[in-house]
Amino acid sequence: MKTAQEMYKYCIDNDFGQGQTKKWGIRHFGLIENALQSDEVVHMAFIGLHNFVSISKHDSNFAYVVTNKRIIFAQHRMLGDVVKSVVLDNINDITMSRGVAFGVLCIDTIKEKFNVAVNKNQIQGLSDKLHEVVFDLKSVGQTIDNSSADEILKYKQLLDSGIITEEEFKLKKKQLLGI
Repeated sequence: MKTAQEMYKYCIDNDFGQGQTKKWGIRHFGLIENALQSDEVVHMAFIGLHNFVSISKHDSNFAYVVTNKRIIFAQHRMLGDVVKSVVLDNINDITMSRGVAFGVLCIDTIKEKFNVAVNKNQIQGLSDKLHEVVFDLKSVGQTIDNSSADEILKYKQLLDSGIITEEEFKLKKKQLLGI
């Protein structure tokens, strides 16, 4: 995923949020697209209510991506934009809770905690995927080069498309990581 449209499509295809409208979702992801470094690879994307406290107290929808380096989150506003990021090594913990209408991810970092709310029916799948991606990236650390990361991403896409099995993906990933 390199473009805002691809990131938004990933959210829709995986039921990881959609935001107010497609137009606004793509605008949020457009900020992230512009913030990506040339060697960053986007592994997942989602949309949620940022700094969620309650149904009436939050910072509205933000777009989020997890790259091989960081979590980037952004919001396009009528007057100005917000783009922030957290380096993966600065993430302490990610927890999930589910309420009546919303599920909430609490992302605890070295500097702060922030809550991201999504539909309660989406929270489990989103939480599972976020944990999987962050754990995989943090465990790999800085030991792989970008070409290996790109190859792993290609095989992940084959897995997600049903072309290869989970077992084949894990085997190829281990080969590429040299473990």
